[in-house]
Amino acid sequence: MGKVKIKKSDVWIDMTPMSDVMTLLLTFFMLTSTFVKNEPVKVNTPGSVSEIKVPENGVLTILVSPEKGPGGVPTGNGQVFLSIDNSEQLGQTLMAVIPNLNAKQIENCKIDGTWGMPISELPGYLAMSSQNRSKILPTKGIPLDSIDGGASEFQQWVSAARDVNNDIKIALKADAKTPYKTVKRVMSELQDMDESHYYMITNLKTAEDE
Repeated sequence: MGKVKIKKSDVWIDMTPMSDVMTLLLTFFMLTSTFVKNEPVKVNTPGSVSEIKVPENGVLTILVSPEKGPGGVPTGNGQVFLSIDNSEQLGQTLMAVIPNLNAKQIENCKIDGTWGMPISELPGYLAMSSQNRSKILPTKGIPLDSIDGGASEFQQWVSAARDVNNDIKIALKADAKTPYKTVKRVMSELQDMDESHYYMITNLKTAEDE
């Protein structure tokens, strides 16, 4: 007796709805994501039980490096670097302190997002290639020493950022192994400018850390 052959029909699945969903998700993540710029030094922030969040926009971040790097190798005296999340405000701050920079130098600083070295060396630094800048920056740092008994270069930068955006928020980010005396010195610099309100960037301490 012959076998009965069942005619197979092709199954067609409409993928249009799935494509629409994927497009919407991709668009959502592109519009809501913020890109993290590379920092000149690796900083492991200390743990804290505080859940106060640092604002996402309009922030001047003060980055203080550890005095010793991996393996206990000295890296400096706790170098200080600055960054502003708004590239236009960063450019205006840069021009306020060093008005004779050209457009290419300003653009390079905007791309890096972070700077930190003596003002006299900054123009030459910003004229370098991106690769050379990334090598040199971790070895430098913004001086905290006062100039002729007046404001330090660090204070000049903070004042310029405040002039550009009077509502700018200040956040201090230091490594967990950075000696307190180094962090205290930065705090003293801010206190001398009547900048007594700022955020301390930390990691939220969990039950496992206790």
